[in-house]
Amino acid sequence: MKVLEMKDVGKVFYTKTQETQAVSHLSFDVNDGEFVSIIGPSGCGKTTVLSLVCKLLAPTSGQVVLNGNSRVGYMLQRDHLFEWRTIEKNVQLGLEIMHKLTPENKEYANGLLKKYGLWEFRKHYPSELSGGMRQRTALIRTLATNPDLLLLDEPFSALDFQTRLTVCDDVYDIIKKEKKTALLVTHDISEAISLSDRIIVLSARPATVVAVHEPHLSDIPSPLKRRESSDFAKQFELLHGYLHGDKS
Repeated sequence: MKVLEMKDVGKVFYTKTQETQAVSHLSFDVNDGEFVSIIGPSGCGKTTVLSLVCKLLAPTSGQVVLNGNSRVGYMLQRDHLFEWRTIEKNVQLGLEIMHKLTPENKEYANGLLKKYGLWEFRKHYPSELSGGMRQRTALIRTLATNPDLLLLDEPFSALDFQTRLTVCDDVYDIIKKEKKTALLVTHDISEAISLSDRIIVLSARPATVVAVHEPHLSDIPSPLKRRESSDFAKQFELLHGYLHGDKS
């Protein structure tokens, strides 16, 4: 089942003196339970695509179709935890904003904290947590609203390399255990290969689809272990070539 369809989508930004075509004739879909990544040259419009999906922006042309009443959760580049709120209160923030902090939803959020090793830290403040734990908190905050589609906008980019590898494993494991569909934007080719069922490669602005790549590594359960696959380097070279204009 398709959770998301991008149908020939275009987006133009207008100012008083000029117009900028950010996205042009963009078409792809995301199926239920998939982990799909978007990669492309810097400034090509990757984050614009996520903004179109979650309705922060309206397309100039084409259609963005979400299946039924699918709910969307958005995880940003930085965790944006409020330092004056406890971990428990940070996790409940989305529910508060949506006026859905019911006893049932609060129990669900608490269950996520227990399930993913943060329950004992629920009364702590963000400054008392490691970078990896903060990102796990940010993900649980997003999951607490029970979205059908998770949008991940370079959520690991603020972490150092070693922490990033561990957190990638943690986030992937949580998303799969919760049976969520995910759409990740990243500039990191290795990250895309290790996490994804499919990778959408975008051109330079205006962004359009150059290629769709399937890593075929789902039989290896851990993103970290997937990096050790015998054909990982070959896939990296292929995707690097796409980003630099080699479509062979």
